[in-house]
Amino acid sequence: MAAPPTDSFQGFQTNITEAKAQSTTTNGNPQSRGPSPNRGASVPDNEAAAGNPVSQKSWLSEEGIDKSKRIILRKLSHMRYQHEDLDQITTFLRDFGMKVVKKTDTERWYGGYGPDQYVYYVRQGPREFLGGTFEVESHGELEKIVTTFKDRVQTNGIEEITSAPGGGNMVTILDPEGFPVNFIHGQAEATPKQMPGKLLVNDESTKPRQRQFQRFQPGPAAIHKLGHFGLVSNDFPTLKTWYTQNFNIVPSDMLYIELPDGERKNVAMFAHLDRGQDLVDHHTLFLATLTPDSSIPHPHVHHCSFEVHDFDTQALGHQWLVEKGYKNVWGLGRHILGSQIFDYWWDTSKFMVEHYADGDLVNEDTPIGFGPAEDEGLAVWGPDVPAEFLH
Repeated sequence: MAAPPTDSFQGFQTNITEAKAQSTTTNGNPQSRGPSPNRGASVPDNEAAAGNPVSQKSWLSEEGIDKSKRIILRKLSHMRYQHEDLDQITTFLRDFGMKVVKKTDTERWYGGYGPDQYVYYVRQGPREFLGGTFEVESHGELEKIVTTFKDRVQTNGIEEITSAPGGGNMVTILDPEGFPVNFIHGQAEATPKQMPGKLLVNDESTKPRQRQFQRFQPGPAAIHKLGHFGLVSNDFPTLKTWYTQNFNIVPSDMLYIELPDGERKNVAMFAHLDRGQDLVDHHTLFLATLTPDSSIPHPHVHHCSFEVHDFDTQALGHQWLVEKGYKNVWGLGRHILGSQIFDYWWDTSKFMVEHYADGDLVNEDTPIGFGPAEDEGLAVWGPDVPAEFLH
């Protein structure tokens, strides 16, 4: 029998299946053939999509979503939290790779080396999640938010941001679960910062690094930008519908469980910003269903995630945080959905934060995948997923 093609996802899947078969035993004795070596491939999105994928256009039609009525989000800007001890969280965030951009007696703003004025805002007070913040396409979108969600608006309409770096205007509303969601526009662009250099890497056949040695300096993993955040909900269907009906937010992947009658129930969503043909991160928002055995028995923020330069940067940052005595949640490892290398930590107020590198990019032509919500589907490699990650 001819060998399956090695340059297609079909061949890639077939070889993985063969490897699993070869690792089994017959009558207690190992099979004569050894296991196939591990493999990796950069697979086209239309081949890699899980389950029975559907086009975004079909999904939007099935959901009855009118694209012309959606509020247009441009990107994810920053996270907002309340922490009791500003000095303590500042020390952690510096060790996590952020820089203090501005501070007052009761507020602090932290930035990275990317295009944003800041990626994390802290207000002093009892531990509280103050929401993720999206930059909208225009001031008119802020006005639309105030009009559309007038009963959910928490700010005094559109408020001018007078104290934060870059200024701008902001509106805060509550989603159906009660999570704050912030929207910003008119913020001045940040001054460009120096990007880290790209390492030359030698493999067995291509060796561009000649008479150049890899050398590293220990320290935190510098943050580039905010990538995504996740929410755990009591009412996933309502929250999923609210975000996808009202904003240009579309699933990249949906996860489901099988009910006793064989029906499939969606319980989680990895969603991206629909920017047409523009390439965007695989997920900007993650929504999941609160489980009965959750260690946090109420809706809550799961984590927020920040991009770092590369795997070496991430590993050195991991080592730095370990040496400083912080508590690792899960990592290092590589996710399946989104493909990114992950590293999750508890901050000093027990909010979960993540470093990630090498994430997938998608656009309107990327199909929506559907897969089972199983622990073993969370990572390609890495430590076993701990119970506290599934809180």
